[in-house]
Amino acid sequence: MSLKQNYREKIQPKLLKDLSLSNIHEVPKVVKVTVNRGLGEAAANAKALEASIEELATITGQKVVVTRAKKAIAGFKIRQGMPIGVAVTLRGDRMYAFLERLINLALPRIRDFRGVSEKSFDGRGNYTLGVKEQIIFPEISFDKIDAIRGMDITIVTTARNDEEGRALLREMGMPFRSN
Repeated sequence: MSLKQNYREKIQPKLLKDLSLSNIHEVPKVVKVTVNRGLGEAAANAKALEASIEELATITGQKVVVTRAKKAIAGFKIRQGMPIGVAVTLRGDRMYAFLERLINLALPRIRDFRGVSEKSFDGRGNYTLGVKEQIIFPEISFDKIDAIRGMDITIVTTARNDEEGRALLREMGMPFRSN
């Protein structure tokens, strides 16, 4: 059963009861997932940018947007308009497919994995997760990468607070660390 189907059939009714909400439309849901990678070295190394674009496109199955510097920062040798990162925003079926792969395949492949922190919520039910290496995703071949680079994954939900967001992600199978 896909994560989307599981959410509709099992998770939504359970959250409606557990959070004691009166309407099915009040139940928190995932709106979008953004995958983002900052590339400070892209100013000096153009291959790093190309490799990152290819890797994120492979992991997410969607075209990558190159983020550019808004201002010049002399201390970092960055000029305005230089590429400094890559980002992808996933919605709908691609979002659910990515979340399913992240939760069931990628996270358990992290070395010495004991679960993700429950403290990474922003106060409004959105969750941000930092991944240190891209090789945890099965789509990435270890032989084809030039360097180990991390990424930030933000899961944006309609939850009103962190407790609702935590309940939603826990029901979806997010492996939270038991402190």
